[in-house]
Amino acid sequence: MATNVPLPGPGITAPTLASPPTSIPWLGLLAVLMGTFISTLNGRLSTFGLADIRGAVGAGFDEGAWITTAQTVAQMFITLAAIWMGAAYGSRRVLIGASIAFAVISLLTPFAATLPVLLSMQFLGGLASGCFIPLTLSFILLNTPPKYWAYGIAIYALNLELSLNISASLEGWYVEHHSWRWIFWQNVPLALIMSLCLRRGIAIKPITTRPPADVFALLAGGGGLALIYAALDQGNRLDWLNSGLVWGLMSAGAVLLAAFLIHEARTPRPLLNLKVLFGAPMPSQFLLIGFLRLTILSTAYLIPLFLGSVRGYRALEVGETLFWIAAPQLVICLLAAWLLRHTDARLVAAVGFIFISIACLQVAYNLTPIWGSSQFLPSQLLQAVGQSFALSGVVFFGILHLKPQDALTFGAVLQTARLMGGEIGTAFMTTLTRVREQVASNLLGQHVQLGDPRVIQRLRAYGAATTRVIDPGSAIARGAAVLGNQVRAAATTQAVIDGFIAVSVLTSVALLIVVFRSAAPQGPASAAPLFRPRTADPP
Repeated sequence: MATNVPLPGPGITAPTLASPPTSIPWLGLLAVLMGTFISTLNGRLSTFGLADIRGAVGAGFDEGAWITTAQTVAQMFITLAAIWMGAAYGSRRVLIGASIAFAVISLLTPFAATLPVLLSMQFLGGLASGCFIPLTLSFILLNTPPKYWAYGIAIYALNLELSLNISASLEGWYVEHHSWRWIFWQNVPLALIMSLCLRRGIAIKPITTRPPADVFALLAGGGGLALIYAALDQGNRLDWLNSGLVWGLMSAGAVLLAAFLIHEARTPRPLLNLKVLFGAPMPSQFLLIGFLRLTILSTAYLIPLFLGSVRGYRALEVGETLFWIAAPQLVICLLAAWLLRHTDARLVAAVGFIFISIACLQVAYNLTPIWGSSQFLPSQLLQAVGQSFALSGVVFFGILHLKPQDALTFGAVLQTARLMGGEIGTAFMTTLTRVREQVASNLLGQHVQLGDPRVIQRLRAYGAATTRVIDPGSAIARGAAVLGNQVRAAATTQAVIDGFIAVSVLTSVALLIVVFRSAAPQGPASAAPLFRPRTADPP
């Protein structure tokens, strides 16, 4: 018989009730994990297919840059509202409504004829998909036995990695064989299947105590995070603090976020449990997840940048390389889960960060402009193992410190760290590679001077290579164009090398944070047989 057990402590809490026998728990787990997959996949696909989407609505580069921003800003804005709705109405109702809404919006988005309409649809889609990830961990913690938590977290990490790295292949295949519209339409069956799994997999749980809607907290907190995210997303394009828009977004976001935190500290019914939010190990969790999102960009951004700019690969060909990062995750996640159950989560995370650092250094010290997909394969297989271990270990370590009633707060922190850390990482990496490419191009250009005998010899050689098929009279001009392309390719290669070195250094910093962490507590009382008790930190 279902019972409603009130949970103590500040902040939003969730009811814990026994599931009726009609529910199928593994379907519920599948559904919430599908939500994680869909949310990450959709944002990444929009990024890869941005040129085709811009062309469809007649948008230029500057206007089209807001297409992906609109969606992710909405995901950030809805994060706090999602955890409140999960506590007030139950994860089942919220996720079913969000999945159906997302399916309808994805179906209609490709029919947007103008940029304002497309931006509105993207924002609405972000509001719907933004509910998925914050409620995933709360479902795992509140609806599955503790002995299966490690597997749930490992599959959660698998979803993030898999969706991020297969998106290039899917986008390339859609554009090559069908239409860019399938970038959105592929979400329709996935979201509908998710809603069906939710109906059968999560039991209806009557809620007798519903937390009041703190409108100020929801608007101030969500709005502050969304404005800061928008500033970070547009900063590289607008030249950061030289832009009044970036200044305005950052300042307004900081004021709203400060007002939210002050309000949360003073209200008797806070939206978030601030003791959990600022207590150990949550700040370091936020930092580590941000570092992890940055390391993932070494594959999701740097490799496509190199293959596209230097080798001229299309999205489908780039996707074939990234696929080999995604495919091993299917096996690695099970190994990571087994290790989490039998050893210290800090050790699993540390091994992951070490693998990532080694993989980045392998690329940095061997990359040349003639590299193709196969040359990236050994390092990226190692990085695939590292990313899965590191993300699973970091998230599981945080869970060991939680009480079940803090699951929603942890879900909000994880979603914020995932989006904000990814955006900070993207801004950092795009700015770093742009600046380093300019520096490398300038240094290389100093050695390419008109009148230099070696330059003249190279120009003639390049021109002679095409005289059999092109007008011989333009040989020197063609040679100059080829030489310019070679300089650009060398500069881009150097920028990518610098990017991998930077990721390796930052990963080493993350490793130090993991190593100097205190041991996790035993875990929830019901999971006592699973975790080895620790009375003191290991020497």
